[in-house]
Amino acid sequence: MFKNSYKLLFLITLMSGTLITISSTSWFGAWMGLEINLLSFIPLMMNTNNLLSSEASLKYFLTQALASSILLFAVIFFFMMSNWSNPLMENYTNLMICSALLLKSGAAPFHFWFPSVMEGLSWNNSLILMTWQKIAPMVLLSYCLNLNFFFIIIISCILIGSLGGLNQTSLRKLMAFSSINHLGWMVAGMMNSENLWMIYFMFYSFLSFAIIFMFNSFKLFNINQMFGLFNSNSIVKFLMFLSLLSLGGLPPFMGFLPKWLIIESLINLNMFFLLTLMVTFTLITLFFYIRICYAAFLLNHNENNWNFNANYFNKNYTLSMIFTFISISGLFIVNFLYWLF
Repeated sequence: MFKNSYKLLFLITLMSGTLITISSTSWFGAWMGLEINLLSFIPLMMNTNNLLSSEASLKYFLTQALASSILLFAVIFFFMMSNWSNPLMENYTNLMICSALLLKSGAAPFHFWFPSVMEGLSWNNSLILMTWQKIAPMVLLSYCLNLNFFFIIIISCILIGSLGGLNQTSLRKLMAFSSINHLGWMVAGMMNSENLWMIYFMFYSFLSFAIIFMFNSFKLFNINQMFGLFNSNSIVKFLMFLSLLSLGGLPPFMGFLPKWLIIESLINLNMFFLLTLMVTFTLITLFFYIRICYAAFLLNHNENNWNFNANYFNKNYTLSMIFTFISISGLFIVNFLYWLF
């Protein structure tokens, strides 16, 4: 019973660190929350089954410590500059704060640590790194908007997130590059409205949870494992992988809704060039999602000559199917509720 009780303790302090950061009224309090969050996540990363876990935790610690020190230096510098009222220096410190926060969240071009750290984590820790660990830096980032700098960040996130995942065979690295791509969309939503990136983040978190729950349940870590999965039931195989297309933002599915809102907001801001780039390169991410689902969507399956009923209907399978149903029909449900009320 008490074997993994330390994990529960560190999970609570991890969450409290994030809550301290987002509810803090001073930069020092926010920095302190980020440090609590960092020091709580490192014990959770340690895994005796994965040889890369110690390497991943060391890489994570060094990059996060670097980002924290830059953030603290930039905040102290910002308060020193505020007495001198030098707009150029204030702009530089703003850029330093933004860069430190983007390094913490793993956004391009500060993404160098993110895919290699993801490779050394279990699926549960990967989910925490892709979702919960992004909340605190993104909230702080929304306090110091710099439109020209954000423009560069969005383009680099979309470019690296889509092109970086093309020659990957590891599912964890694919999900990491996918996360970088989604970060670009979140930053784009942040430029227009604070609520918009939060809505996008909630949808992204749910879809990531649905997909990682499936990967974890069936112990999938590589693309070639997909070809042998659910061979005796092609319909199940087809349905399970539709969540991936939803995460890619294909229109009939739930994942398209937050992208739709951000596309609309960018049209209102007359940012047509940025929007065209984002949509074009997101199609490339959709390509490598389809490559994962390729075997499932061919509907090819082996049939045995003897009667054999595979016992799929366990708890994990049922939950995966429920999440898949929500991710497929989410857009229709939201539209129905919108017209109803």
